[in-house]
Amino acid sequence: MKIRSVLSALALVLGALFAPGFGVLSTATDAQAATKITHATATSMFRSSGITWSSSGGCSDRNNPTCTSFDQLNLDSAKGAQTLRSASGCGLNITGGTETGHASGTYSHWNGYKLDFGKATCVTNYVKNTFTYIGVRGDGAPQWQSGAGNVYADEGNHWDVTFYNCGGC
Repeated sequence: MKIRSVLSALALVLGALFAPGFGVLSTATDAQAATKITHATATSMFRSSGITWSSSGGCSDRNNPTCTSFDQLNLDSAKGAQTLRSASGCGLNITGGTETGHASGTYSHWNGYKLDFGKATCVTNYVKNTFTYIGVRGDGAPQWQSGAGNVYADEGNHWDVTFYNCGGC
């Protein structure tokens, strides 16, 4: 009987130690902790900040690569776009969101961490004159990092921005 009690207690302790975001031996990652928002919530936030968006297909279906969707966007990514708009004073047009068709990975468009912004002189000058150049990405895109840690990659015709946080909101 004592062995069963000891094994039960051990199982409870080990369960607590390895529970995601709870135990001593594991922690919740940023990817697990992100607050997701709907397309409607994101567009309301963007509209209130004067941020526009467009898609080559004129749609917002997350499962269609020609659309621009914000379904399952991280709240911090939406706030990061608002921070960029207010800090830079530049007009912003989002051309890519959480829709399928982008590269995969933990910090991807699909997982709500990235937004694409149309290329404009104001945005380009702001990024290059305000943030720190950190070298080229594996695909050759030059990158700049904000003081908050967000990464801006120049993909030629647009800025691919990874929002790890809201950018100091």
